[in-house]
Amino acid sequence: MTSLDFKVDEELCIGCAECVSDCPLLVLTMAGDQPRVAATRGQMCINCQHCLTVCPVGAISISGATPADCLELKDMFPEADKMEALIRGRRSIRRYRDENLDPALLRRLLELAWQAPTGMNARQVLFTVVDDKKVMGRLRTEVMERLAELVAAGRLPESHSESFSGFVKQWREKGVDIIFRGAPHLLITSAPWNCPCPEPDCLIALSYFELLAQSMGVGTVWDGMATRALNEFMPEFKEKLGIPTDHRFGYAMAFGKPAVKYYRTGPMRTAAINRVTL
Repeated sequence: MTSLDFKVDEELCIGCAECVSDCPLLVLTMAGDQPRVAATRGQMCINCQHCLTVCPVGAISISGATPADCLELKDMFPEADKMEALIRGRRSIRRYRDENLDPALLRRLLELAWQAPTGMNARQVLFTVVDDKKVMGRLRTEVMERLAELVAAGRLPESHSESFSGFVKQWREKGVDIIFRGAPHLLITSAPWNCPCPEPDCLIALSYFELLAQSMGVGTVWDGMATRALNEFMPEFKEKLGIPTDHRFGYAMAFGKPAVKYYRTGPMRTAAINRVTL
């Protein structure tokens, strides 16, 4: 567990108690006009850093993090209409350029997506990434060969046998990759089974990755077929990929530079809303 190491710059602190009011687990209290760690609550801290980020004058440091390490938020959030365009305009990309992403761009995407919220601030999501198209090519070939074996042996679930048999046929006869959509990269999220909520944490992290990626010109597709193949049909691949045995497989997302461009949003049905009137 990270050391609490709660510090207050008493010269800067204005005694507003915002840090105390915003602490979700009541770890902080006011001692006179200064915030302090409550005598019996220090062990409850989940290092959410709300105290650090809510302080208007930058007087709080915690767990080694200081205001100097932070990004100031004033005038930095995108306007609502641009966020709306991003959310409505994102597309599942199924056509990719045969080239690697810039390593620095990919590293930035992963570091920022890892900032996504997790249950109890557990932060135990693991990003397993195929960051080189040559490695992706080898993985693609191995997966398709293994799927062909399972199809031939009749070992796929009846509900998926016909569709995956078709995928194998397309691959063998035409070189068409329906499983990974020809993407040069793959991202898989996983988290320990014993963390507070492993599956939601994994899906939230991928959602952040997707929107951030598309804002940077990187295409993504939620890859349910790869998820099913790797997690259900051929679980031995999890070891090949280095996913820990005590991790829940979250989901897979293929990504890379798009070979297609979209020019407008598509109209969608209105939201299904159940309004509670107790």
